[in-house]
Amino acid sequence: MPAPISHSKQAELTPAQQELYDWLTAYIGEHRHSPSIRQMMEAMGLRSPAPIQSRLRHLQQKGWLTWQEGQARTLQLLGELNPGVPVLGVVAAGGLVETFDDVQEHLDFSTLLERRGLFALTVHGDSMVDAHIADGDMVLMEPVSNPSRLRPGTIVSALVPGSGTTLKHFFRTGNRVTLEAANPAYEPIVLPADQVTVQGQLVAVWRQVRGGQAAV
Repeated sequence: MPAPISHSKQAELTPAQQELYDWLTAYIGEHRHSPSIRQMMEAMGLRSPAPIQSRLRHLQQKGWLTWQEGQARTLQLLGELNPGVPVLGVVAAGGLVETFDDVQEHLDFSTLLERRGLFALTVHGDSMVDAHIADGDMVLMEPVSNPSRLRPGTIVSALVPGSGTTLKHFFRTGNRVTLEAANPAYEPIVLPADQVTVQGQLVAVWRQVRGGQAAV
């Protein structure tokens, strides 16, 4: 198991909290996703979820991670972040440009990854292709606490009765919500606002490209 990450801004941890945090660091580093509460219980030798949930609450309060209580897979560590991806220059989509020079700046993902409760969904279908979101893409979503404050046209993941979760442009007029596709082949979904549960708003799109991955 790796040594604990040094944090300058987070509050100090108790031995039990540090044990869980170190285990989470190793697990997420290996598997690239957060574990379930049951997995945490087994790793800590506990028979009840209550101590795990208590430790997670304290870790969140102290600034070491974020999570949505009751949804273990939303857990994110807030350790020291990479300074960013170096921006090496300009690439032409037409003719050639000069070779990359010295690094001038970095593309900083820290503000994206530190958003509270960030979660990912895999896109199935082509209803959002005109918004450059394709089948098989991964969308990063930020939870929405107050849907009435969303800007018209915001791309959201919404739970629709009888249809499951859908990714659409969100519009609200009075007590009715319109979920509009970014593909003319699909009709808008119009429902009473109280029948639509907005789960999150789009932050970024992650796409698999020729064996690699890229944010778009």
